[in-house]
Amino acid sequence: MTAEYQVHGTVAVITLNNPPVNGLGLATRTAAVKGIQQALADDAVKAIVITGAGKAFSGGADIKEFNSPKALTEPSLHTLIATAESSTKPVVAAIHTVCMGGGLELSLGCHYRVAMPGAQIALPEVKLGLLPGAGGTQRLPRVLGLEMALNMIVSGTPVLSDKLAGTALFDQVFAADADLVSSAVAFAEQIADARPLPKVRDRKVDYPNHEAFLQFSRNTVKAMSGPFPAPLECVETVAASVTMKFEDGMKFERERFLHLIQTTESKALRHAFFAERVASKVPDVPADTPTRAIKQAAVIGAGTMGGGIAMNFLNAGIPVVMLETKQEALDKGLATIRKNYENTMKKGKLTQEKFDQRMALVSGTLAYEDIGQADIVVEAVFEDMGVKETVFRKLDEVMKPGAILASNTSTLDLNQIAGFTKRPQDVIGTHFFSPANVMKLLEIVRGAQTGKDVLATALALSKKLKKTGVVSGVCDGFIGNRMIEQYSRQAGFLLEEGALPEQVDKAVEKFGFAMGPFRMGDLAGNDIGWAIRKRRYVEKPEISYSRTADLLCEMGRFGQKTGAGWYDYKAGDRKAYPNEQVNAMIVQHSADIGVARRKISDQEIVERLVYSMVNEAAHILEEGIALRASDIDMVYLTGYGFPLFRGGPMFYADTVGLPNVLAAINKYAQGHQGGAWKPAPLLVKLAAEGKGFNS
Repeated sequence: MTAEYQVHGTVAVITLNNPPVNGLGLATRTAAVKGIQQALADDAVKAIVITGAGKAFSGGADIKEFNSPKALTEPSLHTLIATAESSTKPVVAAIHTVCMGGGLELSLGCHYRVAMPGAQIALPEVKLGLLPGAGGTQRLPRVLGLEMALNMIVSGTPVLSDKLAGTALFDQVFAADADLVSSAVAFAEQIADARPLPKVRDRKVDYPNHEAFLQFSRNTVKAMSGPFPAPLECVETVAASVTMKFEDGMKFERERFLHLIQTTESKALRHAFFAERVASKVPDVPADTPTRAIKQAAVIGAGTMGGGIAMNFLNAGIPVVMLETKQEALDKGLATIRKNYENTMKKGKLTQEKFDQRMALVSGTLAYEDIGQADIVVEAVFEDMGVKETVFRKLDEVMKPGAILASNTSTLDLNQIAGFTKRPQDVIGTHFFSPANVMKLLEIVRGAQTGKDVLATALALSKKLKKTGVVSGVCDGFIGNRMIEQYSRQAGFLLEEGALPEQVDKAVEKFGFAMGPFRMGDLAGNDIGWAIRKRRYVEKPEISYSRTADLLCEMGRFGQKTGAGWYDYKAGDRKAYPNEQVNAMIVQHSADIGVARRKISDQEIVERLVYSMVNEAAHILEEGIALRASDIDMVYLTGYGFPLFRGGPMFYADTVGLPNVLAAINKYAQGHQGGAWKPAPLLVKLAAEGKGFNS
């Protein structure tokens, strides 16, 4: 977590060494400043090279230090950059692999920059709701020009060093087979006596008619940035590189950075950033737990979900055998996969070569014996315990020893499913979200007897499939669907009390959800929820539901697949059109159950839907179904369209204040179907202590 100092002839080499990406934390900054000072004090040293150990020059500032005393403790990143820039001996940044954020800002403070080809160059702060705060918005336009620098800063997207070879950012880009340190030392020896020392700050940003370009940029970014303030702030600070003196631009950048770091949107993005990284850590499964090799996969069921799951494996280069009971269903499933890839090709997002590779990896069969050698089999059949039992008893017979038996169940008891086999240690839940080839979330359900190596393998596989894997314990609905059931219950009760589907959907979509509960039901299929409720009526008769959704299904309105659900749909048009017959049914149902309809505010709609999930999540945390509050946030950010700028339901509850959430829950407990509101003991406890779920 420091920086190493060595002397090569007349050149001092300072190597940042803070794995994994040489983040510029306090210890690393301190050691780097000491290294520069040591080189300046040594008369034998004529020049200084700064580089990074391992697989990065530097990934930038240590985000964990943000909003903490360490971020401001000297030497700050500004001080480190100023030390390099004011050095009386030339300082050369030797860049490789990754040079981002504060790492790029440090290099811009050096007098020279040399690089290896293929290095990723970026100022990605906007992705955390911030802007580059150590001179990036002022220096990058001075070496790349206004337009290129603005595009990089507003998008946060990396650009390869080779593509920037002709710009003033790099003094030299070495050959791919060069040794970076020896090449950088040789370069430093060549320029050791050159004076005056070049400083990026002394360059001018020359852009004809910059006012028109900047105004165009403001208009474009404003239209695209939605609820996030950072992209527009990036435009304004980059504009300062043209309109202000360097020192004034630096002050302005600092002021806007300090403003953004306090915004809820930035805190939400940083929360999500860390939540995604910690989700794969399971306390009793060490990082070095051995994993099983996954070289061949099988999928049971070639329907929408099975096909989507298969595509994940194909995209990762893993061969898949799909099993169906009827040839017609198998042919249809394989044809759908082909069509999906063809559509991706038409959009220019897939080459013919990749298409051919992926299609060559998929095959189909009607015989269980043909999948016996797969390393993992994912069952994606109908959500019925009897059907699952038949499948798992057969898998237990045919699968080779050590194969992982995974179920895509969304609600059923995984321990019961594992009990259908003689190898419960090999059984795990891999709950993909529809469309499975698009959605990022993979809910990994750990059974009572699931082996630690199986869990470690599933987590590693989730990364290979480019999914966010979140571990859940066994309960009805696991994390996501258990919470969404409370959300759906409240949506139904709101209909009984006076709202209509369109108002409910619009209220939560305005809050930031990608889709409201009724549009979501139509997309998923209302018959799926109906089947779950029918099971609930038998297993848990004490739980109340609005009958409106059952009445809708009795009308044959199952959603988009039938062209009619809570809304009407036209062929080739996914827009939801309100239906008067459905609205009349809702109003009549209120009369039938003796509830006088009233006007319901959008605020009440949002509070009841979101807080019902938060309350259920508190139970989930307390029971140990979820490992941490941030895991619940990841489930909702990556699988359920919860607004990213609000950070997930638990983070949002923390920002509202748990005493306020509890007060609202107690208020709604006095109303219609108030029995649905029983404050979770954990929520009551944390509210009383003035704490948050994530604190």
